[in-house]
Amino acid sequence: MHGRRSFLRSAAGLGAGLWAGEALEAYPQNVNTNSKPSELKITDLRVATVVRAPMTCPLIRIDTNQGVYGLGEVRDGASKNYALMLKSRILGENPCNIDKVFRKIKQFGNHSRQAGGVCAVEMALWDLAGKVYNVPICQMLGGRFRDKIRIYADTTESRDPKVFGARLKERVDQGFTWLKMDLGVEMVAGTPGAVTRPAGASFAYGDPTQHMFTGIEITEKGIAMMGDYVAQVREVVGYDVPLSADHFGHIGVNSCIRLGKGLTKYNLAWLEDMIPWQNTELLKKISDAVDIPLLTGEDIYLKEPFMELCRAHAVDMIQPDLSTSGGILETKKIGDGAQELGVPMVLHFAGTPVACMASVHCAAATENFLVMENHSVEVPWWGDLVNGVDKPIVNKGFITVPDKPGLGVTLNDDVVKQHLGEPGFFEPTPQWNVDRSNDRHWS
Repeated sequence: MHGRRSFLRSAAGLGAGLWAGEALEAYPQNVNTNSKPSELKITDLRVATVVRAPMTCPLIRIDTNQGVYGLGEVRDGASKNYALMLKSRILGENPCNIDKVFRKIKQFGNHSRQAGGVCAVEMALWDLAGKVYNVPICQMLGGRFRDKIRIYADTTESRDPKVFGARLKERVDQGFTWLKMDLGVEMVAGTPGAVTRPAGASFAYGDPTQHMFTGIEITEKGIAMMGDYVAQVREVVGYDVPLSADHFGHIGVNSCIRLGKGLTKYNLAWLEDMIPWQNTELLKKISDAVDIPLLTGEDIYLKEPFMELCRAHAVDMIQPDLSTSGGILETKKIGDGAQELGVPMVLHFAGTPVACMASVHCAAATENFLVMENHSVEVPWWGDLVNGVDKPIVNKGFITVPDKPGLGVTLNDDVVKQHLGEPGFFEPTPQWNVDRSNDRHWS
């Protein structure tokens, strides 16, 4: 009995020594001791709107009772009110309960820009949680599959394929290892006999009439002209680098198929958004007939519609935009679900470095990720909006995944204030403190 007591006393002493030594010394290094996560509460949501023509990007800041805050970003072109109307639903919540809060507010999102507020709040919650626990977001998602994120860049168009090819070649010289081009029927529509179009019908990007209802069809002459354009671009950049294509115009399903077949020999990496994403069976019809990968997804909200497309193999790749798809965790779930069905994930992105870093963390933690978009590599002040990461942010075609807590960046207030689209820099928003509706899911 005496021996047992002695052993227990020794063991207790050893444990006390361990906690007093190594473990207690390590604890403050891993947790933000300025906060107590279990007692953290949301106290405010404020907005500052940045303009980067043609994009308008409202930044949000979620404040807490312990001084730590989180940054998020509303999808480009979406109203800041999509985020502000969520304030009354999240006040008093613990921001570390990310999934709980997301499930509370996800009913207020919808496809395309209407999801902007929900996604911005979810993004800011992750930034907060990362700062509190002193870890990068990608580590909280399960760790990283890669340390650098491959980027492709928007490139100024030209109707002259040699000029545009030279611009893409400059991208290769800058270090980009994936290229993309817009390839719309408007480039050949001025040539008689290239496009059949009812008088008054528009094939312009952004026209509200869906592709299948315009009556616009491309002719064999038009397909040959567009194929020749791609051939001349390929002559400049070669066939070693992936080259994707987008913005084909509002042409019918059968024209999509004939155009896709006409472009096969140029080995494009994907054909993006040939028709609206909601038409699963029609997308599958195109996909089954064309030997170039089909891609869609930048306007889709939540995992379920992506899984419908993937299970039907209506597309070969998916392209969620984290600021539309439901935020960081939902986008990782989308990627993981697609991987189980053999479908890779590309990330759409057009915004400030805040949403960029959210996407980078998600890409790092998602195994089937391929490449991510960036529209701002030639905007000289874009990277200056934030501090905390190496500059330039996009360096030789890649973004390094941040090691710092949360998103890994802080705002450069002075630069942000120089590019505000409207008065107000994270001003108080007490007018949004009160609920204005009954939010029940069921009766």
